[in-house]
Amino acid sequence: MKETSEIYAEMKEELERRTGVSLSDGGDMSLRLYAVAAELSSLWAQVEWTKNQSFPQTASGGILDLHAYARGLKRTSCVAATGSIRFETNEKRNDDITVTAGTVCLNAAGAEFVTTADAIIKAGELFCIAPAAAKTAGKAGNVPANSVIFMSLAPVGIVKCYNPAAFSGGSDTESDEALRTRVLASYASLPNGSNKAYYESEALNTDGVAAVRVLPKSRGLGTVDVIISSSTGIPSAALVAAVKNRLEKQREICVDVAVSAPAPVTVPISVAVSVEDGYIFDTVSANVRTALGQYFNGKLLGKDILRAKLGYVIFGVKGVKNYSISLPAADVSIADNELPVAGTITVTEG
Repeated sequence: MKETSEIYAEMKEELERRTGVSLSDGGDMSLRLYAVAAELSSLWAQVEWTKNQSFPQTASGGILDLHAYARGLKRTSCVAATGSIRFETNEKRNDDITVTAGTVCLNAAGAEFVTTADAIIKAGELFCIAPAAAKTAGKAGNVPANSVIFMSLAPVGIVKCYNPAAFSGGSDTESDEALRTRVLASYASLPNGSNKAYYESEALNTDGVAAVRVLPKSRGLGTVDVIISSSTGIPSAALVAAVKNRLEKQREICVDVAVSAPAPVTVPISVAVSVEDGYIFDTVSANVRTALGQYFNGKLLGKDILRAKLGYVIFGVKGVKNYSISLPAADVSIADNELPVAGTITVTEG
């Protein structure tokens, strides 16, 4: 795209060549010429934008959504992480204590988690467990166990709260690049209402689904098994049910469609790392553990764990000079119905 100054210079040069009259910058004719150049530059930018939005390879935002819609796809929305919170009292009472739905708890970062149903500490008991969800949808709601430990306003009689297990299942709105990949893939594998591409496309159109594997005839003729994962890995029962309900409405007649979570395959990792001069090993090793942990997400459904890719993740951490992987000792083969999950990640100095 040409800038205004570039267009102006070309127009001025051409006009001077044709008329034989020198135009001084700042003169009346020059100012008018610059105004025309500005309009042409704006028009040029609009033409470039229109060209880019005309193709899914370069479209963005709402226009990319329209390209997806034309292929029977939609951008998946953000999903709130879910989990549970345990509420405790310090002494047994003769009456019930009710923790009402809508009770707000927080973690140290200030992220809010809201109970989604009433929970009752029965008379003579010391605790109850309430289902809860992150107030703000997105990956930020995926927090570890024992991190939601503050109450915005403690219910009467409640002295402590915490989440016994991690909150999970939270996912961000699908990015342009992720949606673009699906749109372009739809041209390579055309869904026809009965093939693997069709069931995969329908499952991926469900909010919260990160990856899909379709296994036709795995239980015999007329059966289709659909394995799904979420952005954090193993999907919730609610997400599995949502995909099941969607496919039940779209499936072929007389086809038995089953939707399930993958079988987790734990992969322990042990790596020795040397660091560049000027870097602190403890800091670099913590970043390596974080990077490896983030690599193991729902996108790995049915994908082998290759030592070369683990090395790529490790070497991508700033400050890593060299590394050697002792675990896994070899590439790990993963079946279509399996999801690799990170086991203990050990990083030593070497």
